[in-house]
Amino acid sequence: MVKGTLYIISAPSGAGKSSLIQALLKTQPTYDMQVSISHTTREKRPGEVEGEHYYYVGVDEFKRLIAEDAFLEYAEVFGNYYGTSKAKIERVLSQGIDVFLDIDWQGARQVREKMPQSRSVFILPPSKDELVRRLQGRGQDSDEVIAGRMDKAVREMSHYDEYDYLLINDDFDLALYDLKAIVRSERLRLDRQKLRNEALISKLLAD
Repeated sequence: MVKGTLYIISAPSGAGKSSLIQALLKTQPTYDMQVSISHTTREKRPGEVEGEHYYYVGVDEFKRLIAEDAFLEYAEVFGNYYGTSKAKIERVLSQGIDVFLDIDWQGARQVREKMPQSRSVFILPPSKDELVRRLQGRGQDSDEVIAGRMDKAVREMSHYDEYDYLLINDDFDLALYDLKAIVRSERLRLDRQKLRNEALISKLLAD
């Protein structure tokens, strides 16, 4: 069986990466692609489901997994740990399922080091003004918080050239089309097509 591809997707807050990933998944069956599910030490929130939103573990368990080098990447955010299980990712990929990992540039560096065969995509907004407009449109943050998010966004965007692909999310439908095209082109790579069509190629080249 042809292994799935691990896609690393990064973008500043407000660029639309989560919406693009979810829209892409709605066009594909679950046996074709999935979003990576992280481990976390934070408490489960109402409505969240174990194994669907996160794998919930205690701090001691998480640190044990760190010591065992069980994570492709991990980080501490506001006092809680979040991490991507290497074994779980590899298990899904071995079933021929593509996996999408929504992480920042620092986590992306960790993953690429451990899984150089992964593919990475960075998503940019069409302008700073549009990014501010999207953040304001959420109606969740004060002007001060949005200013902080913009400072962080500029720092994140400076790492765009570390990625394999670059998308500009100006028109959502076009950006989704481009993301689909990336996945399609990766599936048509020679090494993957040779494995997938080995029997056909043998017949075509037989004397």
